[in-house]
Amino acid sequence: MKRIKIFLASSIELKSEREQFEIEIYRKCKAWFEQQVFLHLEIWEDLSAFFSKTRSQDEYNATIKDCDIFVLLVYTKLGGYSEEEFETAVGAFKTTNKPFILTYFKNCDQAETSVTAFKNQLQQLEHFYCPYADFNDLWKQFNKELDRLLLNNFESFEFDKSEIEKRIIIQGEKSNYFENIKGDVTINNE
Repeated sequence: MKRIKIFLASSIELKSEREQFEIEIYRKCKAWFEQQVFLHLEIWEDLSAFFSKTRSQDEYNATIKDCDIFVLLVYTKLGGYSEEEFETAVGAFKTTNKPFILTYFKNCDQAETSVTAFKNQLQQLEHFYCPYADFNDLWKQFNKELDRLLLNNFESFEFDKSEIEKRIIIQGEKSNYFENIKGDVTINNE
């Protein structure tokens, strides 16, 4: 059985999404059992609370480096630990091409400056993040990414564009990228 390790990072304010994510991962495991794929979700709540020779966060960072997929959820704030976890994932990806990194931002009218600064950092990295309205929207988007990865045996992050009905990618506050099934692309810079 192929074991795919997923690290889920977020602040505690997204506890409900974290719990729902865990439930959906388990359901996906059951659905993929016949395909010999096991999704192992790593969340800080399940990691050891034992005293570490360095910092507990260093233990979490080591777990991230060993994962296949890194998922970051952001809402009104981005904590220092979540940002460090993202940076750890990026560093590992640049070295080993893993973990695959996905960032999701819950729609929010009043986010702290840490969120704006992080969005700017993502724009500088030329990494597109995905907005989501609620957990169902988040899971629909992430589930599609899992299916795409399965098609490539979790070795690459390529997909057949014909499967896209429509997707919207936001880069920055006023730059949107729209793509429909015909391959037509519209860039909206308001």
